[in-house]
Amino acid sequence: MVGRIPVMDVKPLVDFGRQPAKATVGEPFPVSATIFREGHDKLGAEVVLIAPDGTRRPPVRMVTDPHVPDRLSAWVTPDAEGAWTFEIQAWSDPLSTWQHDAGIKIPAGIDVELMFTEGRLLLERVSAGLESTPEQKLVAGAIDAAADTDRPVGARLAALQDPELEEVLHANPLRDLLSTEGPFKVYADRARALYGSWYEFFPRSEGAEVDPETGKVTSGTLRTAARRLDAVAEMGFDVVYLPPIHPIGEVNRKGPNNTLTPGPDDPGSPWAIGSRHGGHDAIHPDLGTFDDFDAFVARAGELGLEVALDLALQCAPDHPWATEHPEWFTTRADGSIAYAENPPKKYQDIYPLNFDNDPKGLSREILRVVKLWMKHGVRIFRVDNPHTKPVAFWEWLLAEVRRTDPDVVFLAEAFTRPAMMRALGAVGFQQSYTYFTWRNARGEIEDYLRELAHETDHLMRPNFFVNTPDILHAYLQYGGPAAFKIRATLAATSSPSWGVYAGFELFEHVAVKPGSEEYLDSEKYQIRVRDWEGAAAEGRTLAPYLRRLNEVRRQHPALQLLRNITIHSSDDDNILVYSKQARLPDGETDLVIVVINLDPHSTRETMVHLDLPALGMDWHDSFLVNDAFTGETWTWGQHNYVRLDPGHEPAHLLSVRRPR
Repeated sequence: MVGRIPVMDVKPLVDFGRQPAKATVGEPFPVSATIFREGHDKLGAEVVLIAPDGTRRPPVRMVTDPHVPDRLSAWVTPDAEGAWTFEIQAWSDPLSTWQHDAGIKIPAGIDVELMFTEGRLLLERVSAGLESTPEQKLVAGAIDAAADTDRPVGARLAALQDPELEEVLHANPLRDLLSTEGPFKVYADRARALYGSWYEFFPRSEGAEVDPETGKVTSGTLRTAARRLDAVAEMGFDVVYLPPIHPIGEVNRKGPNNTLTPGPDDPGSPWAIGSRHGGHDAIHPDLGTFDDFDAFVARAGELGLEVALDLALQCAPDHPWATEHPEWFTTRADGSIAYAENPPKKYQDIYPLNFDNDPKGLSREILRVVKLWMKHGVRIFRVDNPHTKPVAFWEWLLAEVRRTDPDVVFLAEAFTRPAMMRALGAVGFQQSYTYFTWRNARGEIEDYLRELAHETDHLMRPNFFVNTPDILHAYLQYGGPAAFKIRATLAATSSPSWGVYAGFELFEHVAVKPGSEEYLDSEKYQIRVRDWEGAAAEGRTLAPYLRRLNEVRRQHPALQLLRNITIHSSDDDNILVYSKQARLPDGETDLVIVVINLDPHSTRETMVHLDLPALGMDWHDSFLVNDAFTGETWTWGQHNYVRLDPGHEPAHLLSVRRPR
């Protein structure tokens, strides 16, 4: 039933409360509700967080939304991992009601002594519940003033409207007609579920060698790939993500550039998993053994890197499951197993799984595979195309893993309809790929950042990859080196998690054909040998810039959060302006302002306009800003001139020194 003080439309709420809303240890999240009552009396409300062990955290007072009638909100912060809940407590606030009425009636000479008497009685109730001597003395003084008819009426009222007294009364409200709604579910994940810089590379390409006489390429191994980890760590990345490392199918194997005519030495696509050498629980023999993989994970750990492994639930035609469990696939009318299709695309080298014939058996086998890799140190899985599997399966699998290993993180690679992407987040995926790659104009970027930070934040956490082996956007194909800087800066500063696929730092930008987002000589189908050292020696690498971006991300907690973004404005449609801020443990505020020229071809100069009240400042305030890229310092205020040359630095990344 509705409480005596109605509390309705509570947020965050996922799937009618059946699933927990997303939270992260140390990240504030908003709780809001529509709260009202009959008549004109005032009310108050608080949010109470309840920890996984049942401990109730101190209540946080809700404040009224100035733009939405009867809408109240508060920000709360979980401080431990696990399953939290929150309650909303609402009450009739006789003190606020009296303060409002007294401020009108007493100056007007209406019921003066009656108002003072009612005020005194309320203050006596407050005093009875106080333990602090200074607070008691302050309230006692107000009680005396209310009762002292020898004082002027104005002086008595002023004593009861004293700001210090109002602070005490706000902190110690009288909760009449208390109504409680909840508990509502929230799950707080570890920080890596929210924040991290990802780097993707194919182990078979790292340390690969080309025979100068025959041109034959010898695959790299997990041992040679481990040598690349130092460079990844040097660039400041936190997670190294490996595409599938399992045996690759030999039947219907794809050749270079997705052709159907592979040569005898073509390695095939790592996503065509399974052969006579094994399936999802095996390692490609060219890459090495489980001992080699364990050594790779150990070396990554020494460098402060976590290893994320691709979980691609699909099979090559010669995967052991195809013969041992044909019921796990779709059989066509002619008796053949259906291969994957996304018309007009055909993937003859891949059999998709069918969860309808033996859902329990298939699900248990996948859980076994996941736990096998977990035992070898994998705590992050990037899941390939989860939207092509039943949502109910993911709900079960993620719950099973969370039950025993709540630190394991799953990233959903689902470039699909919003409803499916949000559903995958709702049932437990900790992170999600997004439409970021296809958001390039200022207006669509602004709208998308608002959506992710303020509308879907309780469902899904974004990971902004600037490129992938499948996606080379036209912006990078034709924007030149400046485009790579622009997209990296935007991804690294607007999302707490972002990612880079190897070759981005070398400005790889050639598509297989006009209008395509596929790379020419895609690494999905062949080994790519890169000259990292030569590029660095000749200055043909973006690695130092990526390192600086990741340094700044680590220096600024504001850039490690999702829900804290504010969009500002400029007079140029190609100049994007936003800020992020976070309250530090010492009470100070970390504030970063980002200004980006989205035009990779032209210098832009214009005025940018900051919403200073949203940054906790007055409209007339001025303050110092320091650019993380150039080291320059300027004095800024509400309106500021900028000139951004993409050939030099296409963005300002400004840390703010607040006025005191």
